[in-house]
Amino acid sequence: MRTVDPAKRRARRRHIVNAATELFAAQGFERTTTAEICKAAGMSAGNLFHYFRSKRAIFHAVFVDDEPEDGVATKSERLAAARAADDPWTALLDTVDLLAGPAAEPLVPALVMEAMIQAHRDPELEALLSRDNDEERSTLTTLLRKASASGQIDPTLDPDDTAAWVMALIAALYTSAATEPSFSPAGQLPTLRLILQRFLRPHATPVPEGPRP
Repeated sequence: MRTVDPAKRRARRRHIVNAATELFAAQGFERTTTAEICKAAGMSAGNLFHYFRSKRAIFHAVFVDDEPEDGVATKSERLAAARAADDPWTALLDTVDLLAGPAAEPLVPALVMEAMIQAHRDPELEALLSRDNDEERSTLTTLLRKASASGQIDPTLDPDDTAAWVMALIAALYTSAATEPSFSPAGQLPTLRLILQRFLRPHATPVPEGPRP
């Protein structure tokens, strides 16, 4: 009986996903054909469907890190490590970098926009993206709550509401990158961090002036 090399299988799946990713970003999901993916991946349809049951399954794999490279932590693992970090403020900024950083990659903003469109038509994709979004927001909320308790951020801020605003700022990077050709996500990341620091950090309460002599 022939055995399947797991590493080789992961590499072939990743090769297919990488080939399809460029097509999905340039043309969208609907306009990309299976034949185009096969041509880009350099394989027959029969071989491609040995690794993925459908074009939609390939599209899902673009957004689900279920076949990580050996020795590379998944996003879920990195979020879990952030939640367990001793310094919640540093972990919070690192998490923002983790979530916002991919916006600087050439293909990602267009793919994110396409995923938002397809999620309205694909309940399975919507569930996958919702689960991912929930994990990200939960991590931010946890870190904000811990940072508030340790005096690292303004204690008057509600962690749940603040996490929603942080997520909105991160989402704006992707939207702007996908719709404004001149927008540079990499150039705006330092600004995002500065905004968060000025918004979140506690401010000294002014000492009221006494009566003048």
